[in-house]
Amino acid sequence: MFLESLQFAGGFLIKSSLMAKKIIILIDGGHLRVKAQQANKKYNPAFIEKFAQKCKAHDEEIFRVLYYDCAPFSGTVKLPISGTNYTFAGSDKWMEELACKNLFAVRRGILKFRGYKPKRTPIHPSGTPADIDFDPDFEQKGVDMRIGLDIAAYSVNGAVDRIVLVTNDTDCVPAMKYGRKAGLQVVIIEPPNGKVAPELIMHSDFVRCVQWPSD
Repeated sequence: MFLESLQFAGGFLIKSSLMAKKIIILIDGGHLRVKAQQANKKYNPAFIEKFAQKCKAHDEEIFRVLYYDCAPFSGTVKLPISGTNYTFAGSDKWMEELACKNLFAVRRGILKFRGYKPKRTPIHPSGTPADIDFDPDFEQKGVDMRIGLDIAAYSVNGAVDRIVLVTNDTDCVPAMKYGRKAGLQVVIIEPPNGKVAPELIMHSDFVRCVQWPSD
């Protein structure tokens, strides 16, 4: 894609072309989901695609969008108080739908079940605790590592000019530093209802505020 401009020079019409900056957008799905749900947005592949488009500036061309997330947990566990078996039946069909969209690739981490955590403290001030007083505790594994590996790969293959990063995970800082040393510019995206961690700002070139897409 070229950005074209027309100008007069010495009485002649001159056509000049400026190559758009190629960007790769890396989206930490766990981070984006939390911020979107806090803003009462319906989180689905269509929303993610629209948000990715809003991350692009007018002088940029999207080379690819990499989306990092874990499939919903699927498995049978025991409830914390009663000991009754409970089955989580999460579906990853939405991730497959997202991966089929133009320019999108999905990088999957692993969601680990770590037990339960109380919804409030004290757990049950007026009686005996029950299963309903606890939420399942899941831990996302492997996402920040995959983001770091992809930043490193694009830092050396020369495919893009800028890395646009949607995250608030400071574990990405070493990879961001590596990308900048390799000559890439790093852009951090700030959603309407979130502040970027100072460490991420320190090791990026731009902070870009992005509004939510319309429903």
